[in-house]
Amino acid sequence: MKDQTMQIDIGVCTYRRASLDEALLSLAMLAVPENVKLRIIVADNDQTRSAEGRVEALRPTIPHPIAYVHCPASNISIARNACLENATGDYLAFIDDDEDASENWLVELLHTAEKTRADAVLGPVRSVYAQTAPAWMREGDFHSTLPVWVDGEIRTGYTCNVLLRLSSGHVEGRRFNLALGKTGGEDTEFFSYLHREGGKIAFAPEAHVYETVPENRADLSWLAKRRFRFGQTHGRLLQENSKVLSRVKAIGIAAAKAAYCLGVAALCILVPVPRYRYALRGTMHIGVVSGLLGVREIRQYGTVEGAA
Repeated sequence: MKDQTMQIDIGVCTYRRASLDEALLSLAMLAVPENVKLRIIVADNDQTRSAEGRVEALRPTIPHPIAYVHCPASNISIARNACLENATGDYLAFIDDDEDASENWLVELLHTAEKTRADAVLGPVRSVYAQTAPAWMREGDFHSTLPVWVDGEIRTGYTCNVLLRLSSGHVEGRRFNLALGKTGGEDTEFFSYLHREGGKIAFAPEAHVYETVPENRADLSWLAKRRFRFGQTHGRLLQENSKVLSRVKAIGIAAAKAAYCLGVAALCILVPVPRYRYALRGTMHIGVVSGLLGVREIRQYGTVEGAA
């Protein structure tokens, strides 16, 4: 394999974000693994071709070919699927348009992929806070993204830092759910189904990307809405094909967890970090109840906030 050239495509879905410039420039500075060539796919999810000018302006400074794909509109699943459909490499990595990749990002993801033979490899997303963000938020680091381990394995994932093996039977032909393209949760569902059907998800702890937390997200209400929606997606996945008694039991468990977390949050009233951590976890479990009851996920994409 070392004598063959491997191609890694990097998908960047974008919707009216000026931070796309920094994201692409960080990809220009990547360390490239031996015998690997990179190709970037920019999937513009705006109704108009608003990102095309940015891509063309930066193209001379990026040492890797860039494919610009216009895939309207305001539905993140359309953009993610456009990256899958336009990928021509051995792997497809995803990074968000408001993130900067560390120099060894792809080196670490690829090393883990080849070592574990996993179908998908996740990396950590480290949040960067402004000094104006609340002290409890900066201290508790409430925005960073890491995988969740259950009984020694990762059962779902995210697209803000991931490498997919395109030849995998668990990835090939799989697409993101268009019905979740405005609410979010499409990546949770994608990776949950991948795992449920026998796919393996691994973790590369040194494959860092960095995300600056904007002012409108350095807010308790934003965190609460996001945790609630996470819970809704998890609850919806739990209730699929479940029997009535199983669903009632799951609702009872989620409600009990919510009550416990909110109770602990009340006990921690004088200590901000655990107070907010338990309160947000309780909010997530309330979302699980909502999802189990069949309530549709709240909308996140295609809004002014989502485009900020």
